[in-house]
Amino acid sequence: MKWLLSFVGGMVAYSFLKMLAEYSKRKQREEAWRMMAEGRNEEAKEMRHRNSTMKMNDTPDWDTIDWAEVDDSKDLLKIVLSRVIEKLCVVWIQEPAVFVGVEEEAQWIQRELMHARLKYSYVPEQLMDVVYDFEDVIDDLILRSAAKQRRIGNWERCLLLIRIHKKLELIKSKIPALPHLPRYYLLQSGGPSNYIEEIDWSDIFLIHGQSMANTVVSPVEEKVSALLAQEAIHPYTKKKAMRVLDKLRSLNGFLKGLESVELDDGGMVWMEELSHVCLSAVVAIEDFINRTERLTKRSWMGPSKGFLSAFGKFKSQDKLAVEMDKIYAKIQNLSIHRPTAVNPQGQSRNPKSTLGSTARIPRQPTTQEPDLASFGDDVHAMIARLLTDDESFRVIPIMGMQGIGKTTLANLIFNHKAVVDHFPFAVWRSDGYRLQLRNKEELMESDLSQLGDVWSYDDEMQRLKAFLINNRSLIVLDDSHLLYDMLEVLPDTLNGSRMILTTCETRLPPNLKMKSDPHQLRLRTDEESWALFTHALKFSIPPELLKLKDEIAKRCGGLPLLIVKLGEALSHKDATIEEWSTALQQFHHDQQQLWPNTIYKIHKDLSLYMRRCLFYFTLFPQDFDIPARRLITLWVAEDLVQPEGENETPEDVAERCLNFLIAQGMVQVTKKKLNGNVKMVRLPDALRQYWSSKAQQATFLGVHTNTRSELSLGTNKIRRLVDHLDEEDISFDHIHGNHNRTSSTSLTPCYKDALSFLSFDTREESKPGEEVGNFLHQSISSGGFLVLLVLDLENVFRPKLPEAIGKLTRLRYLGLRSTFLEILPSSISKLQNVQTLDMKHTCINALPYSIWKLQQLRHLHLSGSCRSKLMLRHDTNIPTILQTLCGLLVDEETPVRDGLDRLLDIRKLGLTVSSKQEAITLQLQAVVDWVLKLNQLRSLRLKSIDESNQPWDLELKPLVSLVNLSYIYLLGRLRNPSIMSQFPYSLIDLTLSGSGLVEDPMQSLDKLPNLRSLKLIAKSYLGKNMLCSLGGFPQLRVLKLWKLEQLEEWNVEKGALRALRDLEIRFCRSLKILPAELLHRTLLKIEIISAQ
Repeated sequence: MKWLLSFVGGMVAYSFLKMLAEYSKRKQREEAWRMMAEGRNEEAKEMRHRNSTMKMNDTPDWDTIDWAEVDDSKDLLKIVLSRVIEKLCVVWIQEPAVFVGVEEEAQWIQRELMHARLKYSYVPEQLMDVVYDFEDVIDDLILRSAAKQRRIGNWERCLLLIRIHKKLELIKSKIPALPHLPRYYLLQSGGPSNYIEEIDWSDIFLIHGQSMANTVVSPVEEKVSALLAQEAIHPYTKKKAMRVLDKLRSLNGFLKGLESVELDDGGMVWMEELSHVCLSAVVAIEDFINRTERLTKRSWMGPSKGFLSAFGKFKSQDKLAVEMDKIYAKIQNLSIHRPTAVNPQGQSRNPKSTLGSTARIPRQPTTQEPDLASFGDDVHAMIARLLTDDESFRVIPIMGMQGIGKTTLANLIFNHKAVVDHFPFAVWRSDGYRLQLRNKEELMESDLSQLGDVWSYDDEMQRLKAFLINNRSLIVLDDSHLLYDMLEVLPDTLNGSRMILTTCETRLPPNLKMKSDPHQLRLRTDEESWALFTHALKFSIPPELLKLKDEIAKRCGGLPLLIVKLGEALSHKDATIEEWSTALQQFHHDQQQLWPNTIYKIHKDLSLYMRRCLFYFTLFPQDFDIPARRLITLWVAEDLVQPEGENETPEDVAERCLNFLIAQGMVQVTKKKLNGNVKMVRLPDALRQYWSSKAQQATFLGVHTNTRSELSLGTNKIRRLVDHLDEEDISFDHIHGNHNRTSSTSLTPCYKDALSFLSFDTREESKPGEEVGNFLHQSISSGGFLVLLVLDLENVFRPKLPEAIGKLTRLRYLGLRSTFLEILPSSISKLQNVQTLDMKHTCINALPYSIWKLQQLRHLHLSGSCRSKLMLRHDTNIPTILQTLCGLLVDEETPVRDGLDRLLDIRKLGLTVSSKQEAITLQLQAVVDWVLKLNQLRSLRLKSIDESNQPWDLELKPLVSLVNLSYIYLLGRLRNPSIMSQFPYSLIDLTLSGSGLVEDPMQSLDKLPNLRSLKLIAKSYLGKNMLCSLGGFPQLRVLKLWKLEQLEEWNVEKGALRALRDLEIRFCRSLKILPAELLHRTLLKIEIISAQ
């Protein structure tokens, strides 16, 4: 024990002497600055020579000083001074009593700082140091408030007053000694600024209110707030962190000014560097807070460990202060070297020199009728808007890029039977002033009979106006330039008239927003693309050419104009593999000219943070269908999006961001879920090629993509590493073990700054898992990947995760889905910052108690097929912020009451309750009671099975109070069938399996207004008759009836199930005849699989 105390005492003495040396050096530096400001250059130089520990730059000559740095610090000083003075004024007004005993000193300092704010004659860095000291005193004064004083004794209050008084005296002594800026600088500093935030950008369009200012600065603000909430945080450390935050805040205006401004490649590099520096600040503070928490726990383990803990905290704060200084220096350097816009005066940013012409693509009408199947969902959505009971006049804009099918959709709606029946009169206006009637015969008796087929513009407009006011009509404007004329012709009427407007604009005119319900037209899915292609083709496709189906769908990128062009082109080719393959290659080059308008829109309208989200698509292989849930999780893990509202999650913002990119025609939905939600996405080919080059230039990928092995690995760093099994990639040899070319090169320089590692090695057998495991072990052991945020090994077969993975303490996303992994390393509990742990489709059937140490865990996906269990005790400190818990097996040993039911923020819950028959009922009751407490619940998947894996009793309580619940999957015999009428109206997707219902569920479920998908599976209904009534299921799009073996008769009343698009009947052996009402639906896809 003596040697330990001696060692600790020596370390404390060393640290104390180090602090004294730093303080002495700082005082000497301040003295030298003052001498220089007074013109005593020779004395300053002599001081520098006398004190060899001072660096040359500690006492700079005014003639050689970097005035750009002074200017930059001056901007920051304005922000800090204003905040501190305002803070002081608030305390003066609300708590004047706290100034008793120190009032005179505080007022004097306040006057001096207010004078400094007006003149800015002091050296900014020196004055800012004093201001931060004064802010620390204000915080101490707040502690003296009446509310705080009641909690401490007289002795503590006395010590606090003495401390405040000493700090104020020290500040008073510092202010007169502050060095002044030279007079010639003050005279020259009043000129106009060239900073971009002072330029009037009239076309800034911030999407969803998100911006780089928000996504970059907000995480730092959050972490600094958490830091300041720490107990016993030293003022010196607090000052360093606040200085970094204030410096970032000083860039807010500039960052907002950059939104939607075209930047050159250097500007995008600058943005990526700033994002990286901010992430470093967040990570440094997270590490400090985690270290402090660990040291605090040790302090309760005895006197010696308590002493070591205090010393550890001291060293930890010193380390954080050093880190903050480094980060501040980087931010200041970026602030000085700010980028400029390509077009600084806000002119039209037409990138045609590199992108091709952005002129409007002329319409090239085809002789073919529009394909209804490819636009079925859009037609249904538009008709629902048109045929509402609202009698007021409404405009329904169809918005989308050129060639996306706006005119085609408008034509399909214009001639749709339901629309023709609802609107007695309809007008289509396009091509300048041409007005075409749909139903001339019905107008022969009207006042407009003499106008003929094609109307002139001038005299007839007033007649048209009088006619439309009195008759319910549909007007289609296939040209947005005609909008204002028609709005004058058709004022606010109350006869249910509607107007359809096709437009490429992303924003609506202000006078249209209150009376419009826009429909964003997206790129077609692969299935829709194929349907449109086969419709455009003039002959049936031979079976041998069907193998080109996927390539044809992908090459067109979901753009209808391209799909139709390709179909018409191949109609004139011989139907052979060789002919079509050659034509596809040529078409791939020719189609580039049709995308520049979309690329131009990216530069014109897309904010910087959205561009970074687009960059992430380039990490995935070409033609790869990206799961939307995977992309959203990756965006969140890298802080590419930030929540805006109090109850909003980052995932909500990321989903909204993805939907916006889809609506703008920049991202293609390749597959949809049955309920209509997005399942898979990708970038169209042409956009991916362009955007990959931009991501490379912006250093989003580091030096990774499309690089060659001859690059110097020692001088190039990779930010985001992806393994596409490309032998030409510089990392291929590192990952897959071929060291012939790079065996002598250390891995550390390459992967030291890597933020993400995604592997797409989907080969079978054990080799991929062994190679990636060896690579991770070698890289982490040599100091690489220590700042890694994302480790995504989805679909890599059984990766051998090394124990060294525990060193990746900054990791936020660990993706192991579909890896069939059998065991996790024990060091997994050290990943204190993991937010998402995805182990779906693995072979891990039990997780240790230590998994609950991951207090930042928000999403936990387990493998339901392997009956995954969580080891949990009643006293376990579980992460209450958990939002997703899926794939969990609940048995008799699982503590639900006073255990799992403490998780009240769950939004997605998937449980399988399986136990001995005498225990399963009690566990089910506990689970149901827990579910009813989950006010944020959106998705519920609940199974009840016995020991032999057969459906068991499932007694639910009414769920109508869960107003956010949209997805329900229930497996088990429902003991209370009345639950069918007690589902929430928010429900969109419902699956019932093994429910054993004897009464027709359709009579209750058809009241759900938002239900889109209904699946009745495996004896969920045991009755013989089923009826779908008129007016029920207004939104039902998908209906699946599987293994309803007793069902004999199904009746559908005329006009019922009008929204149904997909009907699938499997193994319903007693059902012989389909309802007649469904047999002739043009948009209905019917699939029947008979019982064997």
